[in-house]
Amino acid sequence: MPTSSQATDGPSTAERTSQQKKQIISDSIRGIPDFPKPGILFWDVTTLMLSPQAFQLTIDLLVERYKDQKVDVVAGFEARGLIFGAPLALALGCAFVPLRKPGKLPGETISESYITEYSTDRIEMHTGAITAGQRVVLVDDLIATGGTLKAGVNLVGEWWQRNSG
Repeated sequence: MPTSSQATDGPSTAERTSQQKKQIISDSIRGIPDFPKPGILFWDVTTLMLSPQAFQLTIDLLVERYKDQKVDVVAGFEARGLIFGAPLALALGCAFVPLRKPGKLPGETISESYITEYSTDRIEMHTGAITAGQRVVLVDDLIATGGTLKAGVNLVGEWWQRNSG
């Protein structure tokens, strides 16, 4: 017999299918036309974070995807990659490394420049945050041109090459 919350809210999180979970997540993300410039439909994940259920389901699906991949480090891009990456790292039982905009990390850093759909930018990582040979998952909220992701791959790869012996 279902509990009172199941009777009103439908199946428990564990009982939902992957497709149902994805629909709840999708329904919680709003599209904003012509942002940040005309002709672009921007998918705003900040509305997903307003729903604890959708946010948890998002992390759960990421954990499901990576739980058997022997991940050593989750690296999250500023800003929303930090928000999604940190709970993923905790759930996977691995380290979390923030990838930040210039000047945001104290101490020695390495950096990588990249081109976005609007400008040129740079990300930084603490030196020594990732050890050569570690398996790294990079987390960001979207891929537009792929520039940020490529910069993250280059940054991790550069660090490995410099420190692998």
